[in-house]
Amino acid sequence: MIIAFDGRTGAAGDMILGALLAAGADRNALGPVEEGLPIRYDVSRVMRSGITATNVDVLLERDDGAHDHESEEETDDESGAKHAEGHGPSRSYDEVIEIVEGLELPEPVERDALAVFELLAAAEAEIHGVDVPEVHFHEVGADDAIADVVGACLLFADLGTERVVTTPVSAGGGEVATSHGTYPVPAPAVVQLAERADWNLVGGPVDRELLTPTGAAILAHFAEGVDVLPELSVTASGFGAGDPDRADRPNVLRAIVGRETGRLEREEITVLETNLDDATPETLGGLHDRLQEAGALDVSVVSTTMKKSRPGHLVKVICRPGDARRVARALALETGTLGVREHGAGHRWIANRRHRTVELEIDGRHYEVGVKIASTADGEVYDTSAEYDDAAVVAEETGLATREVARRAERLVDDVPDARQ
Repeated sequence: MIIAFDGRTGAAGDMILGALLAAGADRNALGPVEEGLPIRYDVSRVMRSGITATNVDVLLERDDGAHDHESEEETDDESGAKHAEGHGPSRSYDEVIEIVEGLELPEPVERDALAVFELLAAAEAEIHGVDVPEVHFHEVGADDAIADVVGACLLFADLGTERVVTTPVSAGGGEVATSHGTYPVPAPAVVQLAERADWNLVGGPVDRELLTPTGAAILAHFAEGVDVLPELSVTASGFGAGDPDRADRPNVLRAIVGRETGRLEREEITVLETNLDDATPETLGGLHDRLQEAGALDVSVVSTTMKKSRPGHLVKVICRPGDARRVARALALETGTLGVREHGAGHRWIANRRHRTVELEIDGRHYEVGVKIASTADGEVYDTSAEYDDAAVVAEETGLATREVARRAERLVDDVPDARQ
């Protein structure tokens, strides 16, 4: 299941909640927050420039049974600046973590919520030049902001979310009033969070704050960026309402729920490379195995011409970003190169790969051959490939050609649908 957000109107915590509820999430999933915090979610249907949207207000319950309205809605201060976060006590990062851990959340939901607040703390620490444990949350440490973050995590889980994407997210313009003073939009915390996110930030289209730190942190944790909405088989959609209602454009966040068709999986990678002008055939021959032991996903050796027209080799290695240092060290030790270039973190699109073992009957004897099965995210199988080493062993014992053994194994997978599962 994928959730796609249309980021052109920005995002705030309450807008994300409303969009997810409008797209089919169960209101009762928010129960653990209402049981653990002195708040209540007030969910209603409202109109925003002719669009019916779901509005979520977080009401803070007082000891006398009354409530205060403290949602992430925009208000004007005396200077005319706009601000859009909840109000409440200043809390340290550790205090917020303690509150979240005390809510008796499912483990995956708690993990997501803690990750969102870790992003917020890292952004604040970078801005104010302090360590993360020294961070004090002002607006985003209030009960209603905590309710927005944890509530969003609960609703993502309730929808069975496998992937979240967003188109470029609008930040707005003008100024925003914070506990530290009046800042230009986007607020410093929003910029820091966008730096840590996988989606693009854009200014405008109005001089108001459209993307709040809470909204940015939730999207930074859950969403990856896309330029346009992916190809989807849509199952549900909905709008989350923002405040205020504007005459020029609907102040809503749209969420579209569906299943992707024909998509390959995205995997984060980095590329390492070096030029060699004195590598022996023995060194190059053993390079693949040694680098793969260090974490390389793929190794290519290309003949090239180097300085002074000398023949040489270009070694290109694909690995995960977290393995880059270890792989670069192995590359240097194995080849004696004086430097390894890294082309930064990017990504590649890969198939959903599975492995199945099939049983072949040849001349009354049974043999096992492994088969690799490649499919798209929606389960469409587009390639089957027998393990060469397995096929070679069977070929040697039976006298058949290795390719014939492979074909028989692949055909068995193609002919028996259950073998693909």
